[in-house]
Amino acid sequence: MNWWPFAKDAETVTLDGPHALLDDIEKRGKRYLDDVDSGKLISPACKRTASDPGCDRAVIADHTRLEAFRYLLMVPRREFTLLAEPERQAELLDGYLRQIPHEETVVEFTGVTQADLAIAIIAGFNWLVDCAVSAGADPKQFYGALRNFRRTVSTAQKWWAADGASERYGEMLKSGEEAPLFLNLVWTDYGRMAEEIANAHAARQASPA
Repeated sequence: MNWWPFAKDAETVTLDGPHALLDDIEKRGKRYLDDVDSGKLISPACKRTASDPGCDRAVIADHTRLEAFRYLLMVPRREFTLLAEPERQAELLDGYLRQIPHEETVVEFTGVTQADLAIAIIAGFNWLVDCAVSAGADPKQFYGALRNFRRTVSTAQKWWAADGASERYGEMLKSGEEAPLFLNLVWTDYGRMAEEIANAHAARQASPA
């Protein structure tokens, strides 16, 4: 599925690009979790076998990405939607950089918006690292994920702190360009890691027993 440029289905046509993307992620994420709860699909996707539903490479990548994002969907009061709000970017990015990285995937929300979003994002990355190990990928290429993402966030923070950021964002939105919204940063990095996990999973499935 083409997550960017903007979604075009009838339900999201009136939303701008980031909000259309977020709306689509939320709907598909909840549908996926419902399928897991009802026993239609196995989670984590990286542990599916060739005889399980949804075991092809593209589906594994898609579902693994949604699994990582589910921690954000759990944030109280649906505050994950703030990731797509340009006027909140500076404080959210700053809040993430203040959060101490860790290796846990169990989330305990604090009630503080910036902290809760950071906790959920970090949990998603740690989930992806765990999935990479389960899929048989080389863990060395994943263990620097949080450090690399932190550099990405730091660069985005400077972009939003510079004069004229709001105007630049509006121009990029009109031209269909992808601005450094926190939502885009997270979704892109989750997607990159999920693709690598799916490739490792496919290679393992293709290997002789």
